[in-house]
Amino acid sequence: MAQWLHMSQLIPCLPDDTVNNLYPPPAFPIEVRHFLADWIESQRWDDFVLEKVEMESQARALLEQTISMLQTMAQQNSNVVDRMKLMAISRNMTRFQQQPLQFGVMVRDILRKERVLLSTVKSFLTKNICQYQQYPNRESSFLNLQDVDHLVLKVLQLQEVRKQKHQLQEDLNWERQNFEGLRCERGRLRFTAVMLCLVVTYLKYYGLSGTSSDLLKECVDCLDQCQTRLISRLKTWRWEQHKATIGHPFDDNLNPLQTWCEQLVGVNGKLRQELMLIGEPVPELQERLGKLLQVLIQSSLVVEKQPPQVIKTQSKFSTTVRYLLGEKVAPGKPVMLKAQIINEIQARNLAVVPADNVGELINNSAILEHNTATKSTCATFRNMSIKKIKRADRKGSESVTEEKFALLFSAEITITGCDTPYRIQMISLPVVVIVHGSQDNNALATIIWDCAFSEPDRMPFVVPERVPWRMMYSTLNSKFTSEVQTQHGLDHYNQHFLAQKIFDKPDFAEDYSNMMVSWAQFNKEVLPGRPFTFWQWFEGVMELTKKHLKTYWSEGLIFGFIGKQHLHLILKDRPNGTFLLRFSDSEIGGITIAYVSASENGGQKIQNIQPFSKRDLEIRSLGDRIRDISHITHLYPEFPKDEVFKKFYSGNGFHIQSILHRQLGVYSHLGSCSETGTLTLKFGSFGQM
Repeated sequence: MAQWLHMSQLIPCLPDDTVNNLYPPPAFPIEVRHFLADWIESQRWDDFVLEKVEMESQARALLEQTISMLQTMAQQNSNVVDRMKLMAISRNMTRFQQQPLQFGVMVRDILRKERVLLSTVKSFLTKNICQYQQYPNRESSFLNLQDVDHLVLKVLQLQEVRKQKHQLQEDLNWERQNFEGLRCERGRLRFTAVMLCLVVTYLKYYGLSGTSSDLLKECVDCLDQCQTRLISRLKTWRWEQHKATIGHPFDDNLNPLQTWCEQLVGVNGKLRQELMLIGEPVPELQERLGKLLQVLIQSSLVVEKQPPQVIKTQSKFSTTVRYLLGEKVAPGKPVMLKAQIINEIQARNLAVVPADNVGELINNSAILEHNTATKSTCATFRNMSIKKIKRADRKGSESVTEEKFALLFSAEITITGCDTPYRIQMISLPVVVIVHGSQDNNALATIIWDCAFSEPDRMPFVVPERVPWRMMYSTLNSKFTSEVQTQHGLDHYNQHFLAQKIFDKPDFAEDYSNMMVSWAQFNKEVLPGRPFTFWQWFEGVMELTKKHLKTYWSEGLIFGFIGKQHLHLILKDRPNGTFLLRFSDSEIGGITIAYVSASENGGQKIQNIQPFSKRDLEIRSLGDRIRDISHITHLYPEFPKDEVFKKFYSGNGFHIQSILHRQLGVYSHLGSCSETGTLTLKFGSFGQM
């Protein structure tokens, strides 16, 4: 039956006259070939020759079998029309009973003509059809068509195939006219070169029809794949923007993504046009292209410049929203983008337009404007402010600085070439709304925890309650280096002390990497014996370092976070006058000097000068203060202080004691050392050190 399978695919490409010539209706209609295909191809017809009279009995047997099978099929067929037709065919075939060899030779010739035709077609396809299929191995080539450039090339190929089909249609009409003119007087046609030319033209045309349909589907599949990658990349961009809050690297350039969006919407339009020109509706592809277009239009709104993530009511702030398909927006009525503040519950149900107003925004609308120089289309909210906010019922000990909101930007937009307007919307990163500056630090802690530990594609604005210390330390290090704007990060000694601090664990040798740290430990519970939380203390150190100690820290002159246990271990064998700079663990935003000095009994002791605060360093720099203290001589491990800190000394190079004697007349030398080893230096109006 294999031969008939191929013929059945070829027959629709042939003219009716050709089919009737191959399967003469009065003698051997095509229905016989179809219904008895398996049986016919299993017999030995090639042995029949009119001159071989001895084959007559064998031919008669095959004829009778043919008639019998047709009659049986007729009786079993429930369709009255088919039953009557099969009975008529079986009666007509009795005409060969007197000359059964003619029947055998006729069937032999039919099968031979089929083979010749199939062979000719196969040869033609091998030599010619491949030129219309630039990607013959569709599966392997499709795997490489995963970027927009290849997609555009594939669409160009589709358009070229359509043009070739149009040309072949004209050629086909011409060849058919020639073929009709070659009818012989008796109405019988021969398989001449003209007939083959017509068949070949048919095959070219229908071959390209198949190629065109397959290629169109491949283009839609490829577009779908490219768009999926684009949507994923947009999500990644937003995720990286989110992580930038804690210092992660972030490339804010949206131009490549805008080009990608514009190319895909252009390809979508071309494919919809090709679908119309194909001549027959393909609902599945039409629906897919429509959905892809809708998703692309609605996914192209991006908050390019986020609003501050901690917003104080009655304070002005700005934000910028960009539409990546701005050049495709239909001309005419300006697109007005509106902003509203939404709470966490509303952010989880963006499919429904928020009805409940949880806050009042001032200057909450802006027009999408196209900048021809930058080729960007943006709406900039320049003087927005939150007049008032409606808070949700708090759970347990939850404070107002733990409640997260977001700004929802929305508009109705029409794209050129699309009749239906689309609603587009996008939410900002989470924001915390405060009413007083004293809430700023705690609100920032909420934002840091959210940016650091939220998962991609989370339900807004879910975060874990606990995270491993290694993740917390990575966040602290990233935030510290980005805030201070330095390449010098926290080392493993700093990491260990910070862990001891947050877990209240004095054991120096313990590994804290996998211990879980909670939100409460980070910024709800105060540190033991202190009136502040871990985050408040750490943020104070960042602020001090950023404003007054950036160069000292970047050059490795500040040891940083170190506990007293570790301090004693590294300084106990150093000569008197050896000192290091460490961040105070008892005050917010302080740096102190720990140094080795002689004890009363002739031994050594380690002392800590009272921490210098931001105010102290505004009055006199750290470098000058180090120069002023004569009994500290070498920075740990053994660097002479004047060599290391000389460039930080100011122009007034005389000793501070002279200044104090001359200008103030007030100088209380080293005060008594406290039990904790903290030495107090009092310098009058110069501030405490």
